[in-house]
Amino acid sequence: MDQIFYMIFTFVYLALLIWGLKGMNAGEFSKWTSVVYLVAIALLYDNGILATGHWIGEGALLEKLNAARFWIHAIVTPLLVIFSIGTLREIGVTWAMNTWVTVLSVLYTIAAILIEIVFVTADLQLQVEKEYGVVSYSSAEPQSGPPIMILLITFAMLLVSGVLWKKTGWAVFFLGVVLMTIGGAVPFNVGSNAITNLFELIVLASLVWTKRRLIQGELYVKR
Repeated sequence: MDQIFYMIFTFVYLALLIWGLKGMNAGEFSKWTSVVYLVAIALLYDNGILATGHWIGEGALLEKLNAARFWIHAIVTPLLVIFSIGTLREIGVTWAMNTWVTVLSVLYTIAAILIEIVFVTADLQLQVEKEYGVVSYSSAEPQSGPPIMILLITFAMLLVSGVLWKKTGWAVFFLGVVLMTIGGAVPFNVGSNAITNLFELIVLASLVWTKRRLIQGELYVKR
């Protein structure tokens, strides 16, 4: 059953990507918030591999494709910090455009990437996993403690999306992050591993929607 869910998620990510890019001009791609499209591509790949693993079959190819999932996650997911600060820059929040904020945001993002690589990805050992109709490869070692990189990113996103909500009245970004946090923290006994991916889809949709509002000039600081 999960295979069907991942297939649906893959097509939804593709639709979000197409919608998000609609009407984009060259200048938009240089903005910090445009990294959301890299995150969308990463999640499209992640769900696509999970959806097709059963057909690819257990073996070296599928293992390499799944290893790429972990590396892409480590490198691309921290870019959500850049996206978050970018939303404030685009609505004209002065302090968000200061040099020290730019430097701190970049260093924070790099630190999150390095933490994930050093503590998770660099020594990653994979083993085949067959659950709920999905064939994939996951870490052979159980996770010890909370995922530090995710905690760092979630903290930054909650903080910045809260500021965005206060400045503009746009709560979608904040609510998306809150739902993702709940989805990652609360165990759901639903007979499926796809529930986590569903919450990831929800937050990504909230980010793309926020980006669309920025492109259309519909988010601004309320006086």
